[in-house]
Amino acid sequence: MSLLINWPARGLVIVWLACLVTCCSGFAAERTESFDRDPKWDGRNHRSRAFAIRTIKQNFGYSASHRTGGRARGELGGFITPDARPAFYARRIPPQTLHNKLTASGTVVCSGRQFHVLLGLFNSSTVNDWRTPNTIALRLYGRDRVFYAYLEYATAKWRAGGDNPTPFPQIRDPKTGKKRQSGFSTGDKHTWTLQYDPDGNGGRGQVTATIDGQTAVCHLDAGHKADGATFNRFGLLNVMKHADDGGELWLDDMTINGETEHFDQDPKWDALNNRLSYQTSSVRPRFDFGHSPTQHAGGRSPGELGGLVFRGDCRYPDRMAYYGDRVQGLSLNTPLRASGQISLRRGVSDSTTLIGFFHDSSSMRVQASQASGIPRCFAGVAVEGPSREGFLLYPLYRVDGSAQAFARDADRPHILPDGRPHRWTLDYAPGAAQGRGQFTVTLDGHPVTLALGPGHREIGARFNRFGIVTTWIDGNGQRIFFDDLTYTISNE
Repeated sequence: MSLLINWPARGLVIVWLACLVTCCSGFAAERTESFDRDPKWDGRNHRSRAFAIRTIKQNFGYSASHRTGGRARGELGGFITPDARPAFYARRIPPQTLHNKLTASGTVVCSGRQFHVLLGLFNSSTVNDWRTPNTIALRLYGRDRVFYAYLEYATAKWRAGGDNPTPFPQIRDPKTGKKRQSGFSTGDKHTWTLQYDPDGNGGRGQVTATIDGQTAVCHLDAGHKADGATFNRFGLLNVMKHADDGGELWLDDMTINGETEHFDQDPKWDALNNRLSYQTSSVRPRFDFGHSPTQHAGGRSPGELGGLVFRGDCRYPDRMAYYGDRVQGLSLNTPLRASGQISLRRGVSDSTTLIGFFHDSSSMRVQASQASGIPRCFAGVAVEGPSREGFLLYPLYRVDGSAQAFARDADRPHILPDGRPHRWTLDYAPGAAQGRGQFTVTLDGHPVTLALGPGHREIGARFNRFGIVTTWIDGNGQRIFFDDLTYTISNE
């Protein structure tokens, strides 16, 4: 066929040829959604009202009281509550890094029956989630008549670690004979120390803590010291996950990097949200995602997909959710594609967001146990930990059965919960990997692949939705947004 024809006719021929090539190549029909307007996708529980809004109370800082029995009246503490909104009362310190030796000590009395707080070093400009970047801390967790203490740290890149290889000593339960972590009694006065040695653990860095002479040790993981961290405050910080019960604790006779504070008078330390009462809807698992008028993900115009996405729980129908566009005729025997913009604004430990192709009933099926976190009939992308790696973006799938897999490559791309926009893609080729099928996912051009397991494509999975669907194992939440999405809608 000659191309020496008039331009209108040539345009028709080019369109016809493009369609012919697409059909012969097995490519599928696609749709682009910019979310400039509410697309009114199908949804279930994505704007949940099943879990009540909670009242948060923060009332801590300097007090002229004498609960810790220090050398004189005056101490630090009060009522502190876990919540997504940060709250702290802390002393300014010269900026320190993972290359500096750091020490702190003091006394503590935990009088609440339930509480969850951080005591340690942090950066006032990065307190926006948990595990909190730029921290070295003792995490105190009160339950009934005892409290437990854990060591934790997180780098500037949100990569975190805990009290390994040595947690606070275990005791043997006289009734069961099994070992369990020993707690410390609430209501009693305890002495504590917290130290960081950049030369410990063979130069990788080591955190050590003692309570009443009992010692816990935390080794920084390989590469974490190189991530860097900067600390400019020491004090009390709430655990920034989602609304939980709060409680009281009190501190006195504190020494920070060689400087002692007895709180004989108000030290006028820095404070944020520490004397405050308010209501919050950040209640696990009160899902709140779908169309949003915001513009976080770097889209061309306001309007995007996202919000607060908790992990789901397949044991209860009101603890699973999705929001997705209707698609048809898609399976692991058809090509699948998706791409767009993404912004992770908050990421709490033990949280996951899934975006991809799923089934409105199979992926929401109620199960008696949480044997797997991946819903049936899902193929797409996960944004999640583990905490030691911060947050990763990678492909995963599950067939209409128990067979499943996810990418485990060491080079899975990291995504930081700092709100910055990124470009991502998903491609599934059913004929790749010697006919088994293979996913390729990229984040800002960084690729990771996942081949289907033997026989998994033959088991099969049906997809009739594209969008966000919750996991089947419960946990915390993320604030995450997507925009300018292009995705497969049919194989016709």
